[in-house]
Amino acid sequence: MALDTLEIRVSLEKLLIILIAILVPLNFIGLYLTMQSHTALEQTTGTLFRDIAQSDAIAARQFIDDRVTSVGAIAAQPAVVDAILAANRSYAQMTEAGRADKIADLERKWTTAEADALVSGIVASRASVSLRHYRELDPRFMKLIILDADGVPVAATDKPAHYAPVDEVFWQGVYAQGKGAVYVTPVLFDGQGQTNYIAIGFPVLDESSRRFIGAVHALVDVSGLFALLNREQPGRTTATMLVKEDGTVISAPNVTPTMQMKSEEYGAVRDALGTLQGRQAGYVIASMRGGNHIVGFADTALAPSYSNLSWFVLVSQTTREALAPVRTVGYFAILMVVVGLLMVTLMAAYFFMHRAQEIADIEAPEGVTVPREDHEEEYAGVR
Repeated sequence: MALDTLEIRVSLEKLLIILIAILVPLNFIGLYLTMQSHTALEQTTGTLFRDIAQSDAIAARQFIDDRVTSVGAIAAQPAVVDAILAANRSYAQMTEAGRADKIADLERKWTTAEADALVSGIVASRASVSLRHYRELDPRFMKLIILDADGVPVAATDKPAHYAPVDEVFWQGVYAQGKGAVYVTPVLFDGQGQTNYIAIGFPVLDESSRRFIGAVHALVDVSGLFALLNREQPGRTTATMLVKEDGTVISAPNVTPTMQMKSEEYGAVRDALGTLQGRQAGYVIASMRGGNHIVGFADTALAPSYSNLSWFVLVSQTTREALAPVRTVGYFAILMVVVGLLMVTLMAAYFFMHRAQEIADIEAPEGVTVPREDHEEEYAGVR
């Protein structure tokens, strides 16, 4: 037979069986691979958010450490130490009760015109000129104050709010029962300047005895840190948050510390922080009111040095947005599986009906003509 007349005939039923046997498993394999891609993308996104959170946590820790180091450098300046020693000597001949009475009297007059001359002398001192120079070099310093051993201001860039805040938590923290310690407050708010800030207290110690002789009190603007954390987000539902250990949001897009808002994401993160596996993973899938979120997290590790700064960085995005690249493919894979199952169902129905008709033909009485459809096989010819 010549090659140009060669025909290959395949039964239609066999052709359908072959197609179904090939396509249906492929559809299921495609669905499985899509699901694996979904899981892989989820893990990749979680790891990315963890890395971003860790980077921002390092930036937050560096910001605080740099400011504390700068205040420490100011506290070590000879002009600062000399001003403190001179103030302490002026009280040396007074009894403790006499000093307390004088401080209390000046505290009462501090906001009146009677204290104007004293305030002018403080802000015009040589040490105050040096403090203003430091503020010019680093505008993040909102105010710098030098305090003597009794908490009395001896130099300042601007008039202090109080004469001697010895009863405040801040002074007790930096005084540390006469031992001296670095003390950093939580984030505070300046209503007049509409600025979020922290207060840093750095002790000044006597060179020989290492006893506490005074301190430097610095108010530091943290808006630059918040702006760094809240820089442009990669997605519509992406948010970077700085939160405290109780879940209170310190910084987030359109959120300020004064709002005292709680982070819903931190509830899920807190559970993960309690396990070794959770801390190593660095991200969780959190079920929230707005749907599931992928949340990467990192500890700033500031708390061991500064007890008021138990800060955590969270980076969150809805899974709907994060996994959008594979969602369409997933829908298509599911559709193909449904189509494959439908084809199997139709094929099974066809064979069942065809088989029933053959049984009816065999059981018909002899000599009786049974009307039936022509069941001769059709062929697909390939020439």
